[in-house]
Amino acid sequence: MVSPERLAAFAAMSLLVIVIPGPSVLFVIGRALAHGRRTALATVVGNVIGSYLLVVAVALGVGSVVERSVTVYLAVKFAGAAYLVYLGVQALRHRTKLRAEQITAAGGGPARGDLRTVLDGILVGVTNPKGVVFFAAVLPQFVDHSAGHVPAQMLVLGLMPILIALVTDTLWGLTASATRAWFARSDRRLSLIGGAGGCTMIGLGVSVAVTGRAD
Repeated sequence: MVSPERLAAFAAMSLLVIVIPGPSVLFVIGRALAHGRRTALATVVGNVIGSYLLVVAVALGVGSVVERSVTVYLAVKFAGAAYLVYLGVQALRHRTKLRAEQITAAGGGPARGDLRTVLDGILVGVTNPKGVVFFAAVLPQFVDHSAGHVPAQMLVLGLMPILIALVTDTLWGLTASATRAWFARSDRRLSLIGGAGGCTMIGLGVSVAVTGRAD
């Protein structure tokens, strides 16, 4: 199906792209700072699911439509940017409630529903302009058309960046949530770190909106 050489080459290319923090990484960090480790890990799961949905879309030919259509591309980009800003504003509004959320989590009940958190991550992952461009423009270059089964090859190749992102994003989330644990010893510091997480997401949303392809 897919040769080990092509898998290794695409994995190396994916690693080079993933190690540069993009919307998904910053989103995970923002959620970790605002809500803690459990939310961060659920966000990571959602992000990788959303990213793999992009792989599926490219394999089915939808990705090329997004890449070639300025209107569709911009719609995807601005939808993701707007949602990031919305989540950032929500984190800022509720930053003073983080102590209560922490107590609730310690008592066994999550401060934020895991399913809702995963869905948030999926939406951000599937509207990530960096992911759209990477999978639509780079993934097809590693397919061996002479071997046939092109969609299946894309689905297999697409697992490489997903697995890499799962590991690296998890490390980012755990690191950020560990930092948050120190801030959690003080209501004021916890409120500040919640605000920082909100500002991170708002800044990320604005960055996603104003950068990228503009043609």
